[in-house]
Amino acid sequence: MIQEAARRLKAGLCVAMPTETVYGLFCDSTNESALASVYAMKGRPSSNPLIAHVLDVAMAKRTTFGFDARAEKLAAKFWPGPLAMVLPRRPEIAAVGVGGRGTVAVRVPAHPVVLAVLQAFGGALSAPSANRSGKVSPTTPQHVAHEFSHIEDLLILDGGPCDIGIESTVLDLSRARPMVLRPGAIGEEDITPLIGPVVMPHLTKQDASPGTMAKHYAPSVVCEVVQSSALESKLAKHAGRAAVLAFANDEVAAPHIKIEMPIDAYEYAQRFYAALREADACEATAVLIVAPQERNGVWVAIHDRIRRAGA
Repeated sequence: MIQEAARRLKAGLCVAMPTETVYGLFCDSTNESALASVYAMKGRPSSNPLIAHVLDVAMAKRTTFGFDARAEKLAAKFWPGPLAMVLPRRPEIAAVGVGGRGTVAVRVPAHPVVLAVLQAFGGALSAPSANRSGKVSPTTPQHVAHEFSHIEDLLILDGGPCDIGIESTVLDLSRARPMVLRPGAIGEEDITPLIGPVVMPHLTKQDASPGTMAKHYAPSVVCEVVQSSALESKLAKHAGRAAVLAFANDEVAAPHIKIEMPIDAYEYAQRFYAALREADACEATAVLIVAPQERNGVWVAIHDRIRRAGA
């Protein structure tokens, strides 16, 4: 299937593949029509850039300009892995895939399936998450198949459930002071020891990175974030049946449905999108997410996804 995937990509088609973060819809980063078809499949705004996935640092340098000492340090520490670095793009990288910008986010993914395809293809592959724009990201091949069930000839490579479960950190190195455009599993506390202080504007509105719309990662029904202390009264007032992403100590009585969430940050991140999809499948009238305690590390990225899901 690796060679078949590479063949399709060279022919200008897209292929759904796993990464360690989420499943993506991959296409040739240099092919304008292939990129346009991915945007159309997702219903994605044309201004929203894609991340270019590369095999190694050498390919990253053939994709970008200005791969400086900061980028070298970060790549040595975190690649392959969930860190995308925004740098000036080379002209071969099609403008349609980056919202017309002069930059591109690039990363080396840490999944053997997509790495094997990158090796066979021999160039950069751009991808958003393999779901309709604004909806819940897929972390299994079954999620992708359900999302695009109307497309008969979409090749989906099965790499099992994603290890991390939330999208990569996006770090903009194209400006004087590095800026985290989207938080992920690699946090500010991981980056600053290597390259110094970074700006954290993900708390404000910006569109220079995928996954930063105010409402994003959203289930099909109304979704709200509630504090554990307010959950009982919230459910008592709810006229229908709610699906609740809650912790072990949270009481959720019938007819409402409890989807229990882990207390470990990495396990929570891995479980989050699948839990939202389970909530959708319950045919509930609303989804409630019990807010985890605000903490650093991966919890920063988790809270970012929760806020956008419940916006």
